[in-house]
Amino acid sequence: MEVSVEPADRLSVTSHGEGADLPVDATHLAAQIATDVVGHDRLAITVWSDIPVGRGLGSSAALAVAAAAAAGAPNPLAVATARDGHPENAAASTLGGLVVASMVDAAPVAYRLPLDPHLAFVVVIPERQLATKAARAALPGSVPHGDAGFNLGRLGLLIAGLSDHRRLRSAATQDRLHQAYRGQLFPEAEVLMDGLVEAGALASCWSGAGPAILGICTEGAASRVTEAGTQLLKKAGLAGQARQLMPDHLGVTVS
Repeated sequence: MEVSVEPADRLSVTSHGEGADLPVDATHLAAQIATDVVGHDRLAITVWSDIPVGRGLGSSAALAVAAAAAAGAPNPLAVATARDGHPENAAASTLGGLVVASMVDAAPVAYRLPLDPHLAFVVVIPERQLATKAARAALPGSVPHGDAGFNLGRLGLLIAGLSDHRRLRSAATQDRLHQAYRGQLFPEAEVLMDGLVEAGALASCWSGAGPAILGICTEGAASRVTEAGTQLLKKAGLAGQARQLMPDHLGVTVS
């Protein structure tokens, strides 16, 4: 994701790559963020993105962080968090690597954690969008105490496994808070997750609100898992793609 913001006689937005079909007027997220930061709309904004939109891959948070930084915001994380309502996606785009983030006294607090350099990530991206609003609407207003405790325990296992892949097991991404509820919106998800683990991924889960599915694996297994992801999509009758990704450790940069 790259965003440039330059002075201009009037507002213009140009998008390239993923999201190029989004509105190119004042309703574009980059335009909203940049104009809020600088206090006027006499800007020429150009966006280059390779992050598929509406797939649970954090495209909105990445765009908000990039636009805020390009417009000169001293704290892009705070700007993006205010727009998104929660800080974890914005923190990942801001800091890079493995992060933890939360709101403390109405302000985002984020820290980087160790991430095993031997890990790679495979994302299976169906050619199907799932609006975050719809994904959130599928969740119940409250959850049983036991389910909340279950997820907290699994979160600890996941963090331990991400810091050392030898500790990572498929149980670390088991979930009782959102995947089952959202499964009705993407019933093929469970087959894709199971298939990635069978192909060699150490663990698998929904990517954000979905419908993209994430496989966490070692570098040595990444190519095999990526190919399996492509075949799993075909077997499920889904158009889409599987991508092998390496972690970005730089976060947002301004040049």
